[in-house]
Amino acid sequence: MTTLYRTALDELGRAMDGIDDASVDEACRMVTAARRVGVYAGGREGLAVKGFAMRLFHLGRQVGVVGDMTMPALSEGDVFFVVCGPGEISTAVALVGVAKAAGARVVVVTAQPGGRVPGMADHVVTIPAQTMADDQGPAASSVLPMGSLFEGALFVLFEVMILKLKERLAVSPEAMRANHTNME
Repeated sequence: MTTLYRTALDELGRAMDGIDDASVDEACRMVTAARRVGVYAGGREGLAVKGFAMRLFHLGRQVGVVGDMTMPALSEGDVFFVVCGPGEISTAVALVGVAKAAGARVVVVTAQPGGRVPGMADHVVTIPAQTMADDQGPAASSVLPMGSLFEGALFVLFEVMILKLKERLAVSPEAMRANHTNME
C-alpha cells in the first residue's frame, strides 16, 4: 500500500510543480483588490472552493458561495472565482456570463486552459492535472480516479493562496482565528 500513497503524492507534486506562481500571484492581487468575492465550482471541485471561501472569510474578506442564500449580487469591483477543471460545464458558462454582464472580473482555475470557461475569464490559473476531461484511454495519466488529482491539487493551491493573501492583507493568525465561528 505504501507505493500507492507515494505514487499519489508524487503525482500531486508534479501537478503543483507545473503551476505558474506568477499567475497565482495575479489571482491573489485580483482577490485582494476586490470589494467582494463570489466563488463557484461543481462537485468535488465545489468542496475545495468552499474551503477556500471559508479561509477568505477568516481573512476578513466579503465572500459568498453560489448556491448559498447569503451569496451577494456581484458587480463592478467584485471578483467571481470559478473552478472548472475540465474547461467547460454549462452552469459555469452561464454564471460567468452573468458575472461579466454585471461588471465583475472573473478568475478561473482549470486544467484545460483552452476550454470555453477559461476563454471567458479575465485571468486563468492552470493546474496541469488529470480531470474527467482526460481520465480515460491513453490520455489518462494518474493512478487516482477521475478528477481526484486536480481536486487534491486545488486544496494545496488554495492553502498556498491563503498564505499569500494573509501576507498581502497583513492579517495575523490571531485575527484569522477571531473570525472563525464559535457556533460549533
